[in-house]
Amino acid sequence: MQSWYQIFPKNPWLSLYAWVIFCILPFFFIFRSSSPLEITLGILLLIMFFLAYRLSFNSKTGFVYMWIGIEIAINIGMIFLFGYVYLAIFLAFFVGNIRNKVGFFIVYGIHIGTTILALTIGIILHEALYTAQLPFIVLSILGIILLPFNTYNRHKREKLEGQLEDANKRISQLIVIEERERIARDLHDTLGQKLSLIGLKSDLAGKLMKRNPEAAMNEINDIRQTARTALKEVRELVSDMRGTKLEDELLRIQQILKAADIDFVLYGNPKLDNTPLLVENVLSMCLKEAVTNVVKHSRATRCSILVKQNAQEILVQVQDDGVGIEGMHWNQGNGLSGMRERLEFVNGSVEIKKVDGVTLNIRVPNVILYQKPKEELV
Repeated sequence: MQSWYQIFPKNPWLSLYAWVIFCILPFFFIFRSSSPLEITLGILLLIMFFLAYRLSFNSKTGFVYMWIGIEIAINIGMIFLFGYVYLAIFLAFFVGNIRNKVGFFIVYGIHIGTTILALTIGIILHEALYTAQLPFIVLSILGIILLPFNTYNRHKREKLEGQLEDANKRISQLIVIEERERIARDLHDTLGQKLSLIGLKSDLAGKLMKRNPEAAMNEINDIRQTARTALKEVRELVSDMRGTKLEDELLRIQQILKAADIDFVLYGNPKLDNTPLLVENVLSMCLKEAVTNVVKHSRATRCSILVKQNAQEILVQVQDDGVGIEGMHWNQGNGLSGMRERLEFVNGSVEIKKVDGVTLNIRVPNVILYQKPKEELV
């Protein structure tokens, strides 16, 4: 649901306070009038304008053009009656929100044409009223000419960025699917033939067991050798599977923190000794999630990462000097449940402490990578 303050156009160069000033300013023009009737009429026109403006933001159908028409009519009335042209700036920002290209240019042309025509007639009839604010009127005209295109192009760019993000997600999904298919093909090519051979030789050994025990023993030896070869190839395949090493992830994290203008300090050695690639991959994903939270939520100026490996465990510590646990809403998620699920897979754990910011400790038991005995490689 849209909040009340979202009736004001969002713009990186103009804050909410500027729009509040634009809302208060017309009362100065209205109360300059000596007639109570004119003052009442001016206040009613303002109320009607902002009501129509709000409704135009909420309209999802063709009624939006009706509300815009009412706003244009009120804008002309304010120009004629009080010399107040600045409601046109509100309209200029909203016109840029029209997504239909034909509708945008039609409303854009009508808005500019009616505003300039009303100003021209107003200057002819009441020259003194407009001469005093002529520089501001010129700036307003430039605004209603340029601002709709700025808003329109920004929305178009945001739409394209959204489509690009969706495309990147789709590409990532396709890469995962392709990787799974590649692993399935490799496993099939590696194991399929050898398992079929083991099955045939097992049947043959069973048949030869009573008739020719020596030949059956030779077949069993062949089965044992084939099984060892298959096991060796599977281990090599698993070791070669693509994953993210911790030291490679730290290089990317350094770039992210630098782009976010957060100082980065690394303690310890990111190169882990004899650690399975699966464990490094899990640690890398958890570290990426933790640093993402620091960048998005902590408002920190410094982030330090400690990597420590001993005989019992691997410790990855992420510490920042930001707003703390409450400010980051760690208890509400922020990827913490995802970290725990990943770490449970490798018997790891995660804990959060508040020490001048947030300290995140990720611990994983130090599992030494299995080294193949030489006799298994022959």
